[in-house]
Amino acid sequence: MEARNSRRGSVADTKGPNDEGQPEGRYLQSVDRMGGFAKGLAVIEAFGKGRNTLTIAEVARLSGLDRASARRCLLTLVEAKYASTDGRYFELTPRILRLGHSYMAASLPRLIQPTLDHLSDTLRESVSAAVLDGHEVVYIARAAHHRIIGPGLHPGSRLPAFCTSLGRVMLAALPVDQAKALLSGSERPAITSYTITKVPELMAELKRVRENGYSIIDQEMEIGSRSIAVPIVNFAGHTIAGITVAVHAVRAEPERLRDEILPHLLDAKAQLGAILP
Repeated sequence: MEARNSRRGSVADTKGPNDEGQPEGRYLQSVDRMGGFAKGLAVIEAFGKGRNTLTIAEVARLSGLDRASARRCLLTLVEAKYASTDGRYFELTPRILRLGHSYMAASLPRLIQPTLDHLSDTLRESVSAAVLDGHEVVYIARAAHHRIIGPGLHPGSRLPAFCTSLGRVMLAALPVDQAKALLSGSERPAITSYTITKVPELMAELKRVRENGYSIIDQEMEIGSRSIAVPIVNFAGHTIAGITVAVHAVRAEPERLRDEILPHLLDAKAQLGAILP
C-alpha cells in the first residue's frame, strides 16, 4: 500500500518546477484542474483579442479551442446572460463586469483614491468613482466634502445608470447597439421633472457624451444637484470606470462645470490612464 501511494504521489508532497524563477512548492496535478472552466475563461478572453462581436469560428481561433468547445462555452455564456447572440455573432454583455468586481473592489479603489482625494481637495467638492454593472453604477471610491446626491452615498452604493453622469459616460463607451439594448431593457423612472427617460433621447445624449468626452447631468437625479463625469480609460484604451464631481445647482451653472471643473477631471483621467491596467 505504501509503495502504491508513493508512486502516485500527492499534491502535498509533489514539488513544482522552478526553472522560470518561481519558488518550489505545491502545484496542481492534472486531476485537480477543471478543463471546462479553463476553456470558458479562454473564450471570454478571446473578446479582448478581437472585435466586440465574434463568430464561433473566430472565437475558436482566438482562444485556441476547437469549434465544438467554443460553441458550447459561448452558448453557456448566453444562457447565463454573460453574452448575447443574434444566431451568428456573439458579444459579451455588461453582466460580464460582475466577474471583475472582486478584483476592482480590492485593487481599483486603492489605485484611484489618492487621485480622488487630491481632486476633492483642489475643487473643494465631492468626487466619486464608479463602475457599470448592468443598468446600474456601483460606487467604488469617494472623497466627500458634502452630501450632494443624498445621505449615505458610499462605496457599494448603487444608482441608475441612465440618469447619472457616471452612468452615461460608461454607457457611451459601449457599442451603440449594446447601450440601446441595455437602456431598452431597464426601468427608467422619471425621478425628477428633468429626468430624460425615453430611449431615443437617451441615445442622442449618449452620442453627445461620446463626441464631447464628458457628461453633465442637470437635476435629473436630484433637484438642486448637478454633476459632471468623465470615463476612466486604462492604458489599453478600455473604459473601466468613471469619475464625477457633484455640485449644488445654486453654486454652479453648467458653464462652471465645463470651464472650471472639467479641466481638472481630464487631468485626473490622464493620470489614472497611465497607471491603470
